[in-house]
Amino acid sequence: MTAETKVHGDVAVITLNNPPVNGLGYATRVAIAEGIDRANADPAVKAIVITGAGKAFSGGADIKEFGSPKATAEPNLLSLILACENSTKPVVAAIHSVAMGGGLELSLGCHYRIAAPGANIALPEVKLGLIPGAGGTQRLPRVLGVEPALNMIVSGEPVKSEMLAQLPGQKLFDKMASSPESLLEETIAFARSVADVRPLPLVRNLPSKHPQGDAYFQFARNMVKGMAKNFPAPAKCVDAVEASTKKKFDEGMGYEREIFTALMFTPESRALRHLFMAERAASKIADVPEDTKQRQISNVAVIGAGTMGGGISMNFLNAGIPVTILEMKQEALDRGIATIRKNYESQVKRGKLKQDKYEQRMALLKTTLSYEEIKDADLVIEAVFEEMGVKQKVFETLDGLMKKDAILASNTSTLDLNKIAAFTKRPGDVVGLHFFSPANVMKLLEVVRGDKTGKDVMATVMSLAKKIKKTAVVSGVTDGFIGNRMIEQYSRQAGFLLDEGATPQQVDKAIEKFGFAMGPFRMGDLAGNDIGWAIRKRRAQERPNMLYSRTADKLCELGRFGQKTGAGWYDYQAGKRDAIPSKLVEDMVVQHRESLGITPRKIADEEIVQRLVFALVNEGARILEEGIAARAGDIDMVYITGYGFPIHRGGPMLYADQVGLFNVVHAMKRFATNPHDDAKFWEPAPLLLKLAQEGKTFN
Repeated sequence: MTAETKVHGDVAVITLNNPPVNGLGYATRVAIAEGIDRANADPAVKAIVITGAGKAFSGGADIKEFGSPKATAEPNLLSLILACENSTKPVVAAIHSVAMGGGLELSLGCHYRIAAPGANIALPEVKLGLIPGAGGTQRLPRVLGVEPALNMIVSGEPVKSEMLAQLPGQKLFDKMASSPESLLEETIAFARSVADVRPLPLVRNLPSKHPQGDAYFQFARNMVKGMAKNFPAPAKCVDAVEASTKKKFDEGMGYEREIFTALMFTPESRALRHLFMAERAASKIADVPEDTKQRQISNVAVIGAGTMGGGISMNFLNAGIPVTILEMKQEALDRGIATIRKNYESQVKRGKLKQDKYEQRMALLKTTLSYEEIKDADLVIEAVFEEMGVKQKVFETLDGLMKKDAILASNTSTLDLNKIAAFTKRPGDVVGLHFFSPANVMKLLEVVRGDKTGKDVMATVMSLAKKIKKTAVVSGVTDGFIGNRMIEQYSRQAGFLLDEGATPQQVDKAIEKFGFAMGPFRMGDLAGNDIGWAIRKRRAQERPNMLYSRTADKLCELGRFGQKTGAGWYDYQAGKRDAIPSKLVEDMVVQHRESLGITPRKIADEEIVQRLVFALVNEGARILEEGIAARAGDIDMVYITGYGFPIHRGGPMLYADQVGLFNVVHAMKRFATNPHDDAKFWEPAPLLLKLAQEGKTFN
């Protein structure tokens, strides 16, 4: 049942019941409309209340129906709101917990609104590259005032009901209930008190004005332009709200709909909607039922107090989970704890963290030099040096020490998790938890599932990822998993581009103009070029036929490891992160090019972007085909949350879909004829070729 109607004396109560957030799907809309019709036809009913069961009034559109005919089938949301407005008996919304998007718009179509304290109120459509499409831009300014309404619409952020109730002159809420528990009772009483009041008040009849008029909206446009340069929706929010002040209500509604429909077809909105769905899909594992019994994680041990170990520990401390950090030497422990303190103190100084919270988190942290003191941990995460021999010693020790049912996790970024699991007699307890640096900041967590990793272990760590506010994406076992396996091909192309005539700064600028947070050479300097060097050395032994440019190795032979040494692909001044082009590197690249007998050529930015991005796409297609990633959307989530891929492009796989897979394949065939590139790599992955030939997409 998606909505049910019960009569309480002379008040009909329509309760939305479509878990988890009472999304306004087709069946729910039908049930609400039928409830309104029945109540209006019943002479014993004097008023109608609409509320939501469980933990929401309504979260808006039902995401399960996104893009399907059901989303717009009658009664659509506009028709349902009209049914509320046209009701001959007063309709009162009893708002609690969550009223967002279409849920808030539905309440604005009611004659009255009563809110419980603590309810989150929002119009978050801008986060999907859209504007509110069911009257939100026309009605909210009329009940809140233009400025607060526009702030809410442009940001998409929720605001607590009690804060909105305090705004001077607000007409959003006719009354605040004493508590969430008494909301329904108070709303029914209010509905009875207004049952005979006529005419019925309509939000559409209220004025929408701003005292500064045009000057205010120009100021708002300038502000929005600076904040959202790659996204058209925020500026369109300003246009729509301005229309509420200049057009008649129905004209404003038509203008809002026009904008909403146009934005639906923009690549930016498609990207944001894709990522919204992909993030939710990534948390689901096909063969792990949602009701799989999870293991209890009450405390965590982290082995290694370096940059990664400290950052990993902070995630759990932030979530209120006690952590014990194990190190081999006291000095290393002291350094690690000092870094954690420094990070927290910086947050306190910037007003991001209260002093008492900082102290609470540090009180959850213990340190030790003895494995014996971590034996009762529910989860232990190894964050030691990325070398198989080192990992082997750690896991053999853990196997003989940790309690039964403890989860043994490795933070390895490239190594074979099945080999690591085989160092133990309990491979079902072993999982990869690949955090990204800085681990206390980056959202991505690659959860690496070994051949024998238990389903309960997977269910537990996926749930735990949510607790520590990470976006978890499951990867199978392969060298580099999803992200680093793909970035190898991206980095190889960056090297070949140097060999052929580009400079590090040209490559970086081209891909940053495309929208990446950082180009490959700046990224290498930040991460440490020595890390990539160590991986290349290992791979050279395992895959001797793999072609690479030698420039990155030559850079490392000069000791230029990046920001930490003050010199990498760029020069750095002490205490600053500004990347300064290096004459020494430029000369090194020229000399290497000459030694290969390559005559440099001018390389267009378009070619740079295509070679870097399509290298990701081709390797991503292979990863999908091999079942390392379950979905193209999972790959996009990895690149958006872990590698700085531009959000407005939706990730490499969606970007390829938008360019057209036929065009991607055509470009790859062109790159394969380049004598200084890897022709074998540019053979399109079979899945990519098949989809292109069939006119299909990854998503």
